[in-house]
Amino acid sequence: MREPSAPPLQGRTYGRQLREALDRIEGLIVEGLRHGFFNYSIHCEIGRDGRRELVIEAGKSHKFRIPQDELSR
Repeated sequence: MREPSAPPLQGRTYGRQLREALDRIEGLIVEGLRHGFFNYSIHCEIGRDGRRELVIEAGKSHKFRIPQDELSR
């Protein structure tokens, strides 16, 4: 049985940290496509106070601490 897909990202409201992370991911992908090739790694774990520690490795690392209340259900 297929799981329901997530709602589209456009038009959704996010907290500041999550919005910055999504904007960074989008920018990195567009930049990589223009350049012609890229290799990125994204990983996440739950840190203190339920914050998500999101790390994007793309030549250098970008770390975002996203509070649990920024995650919409």
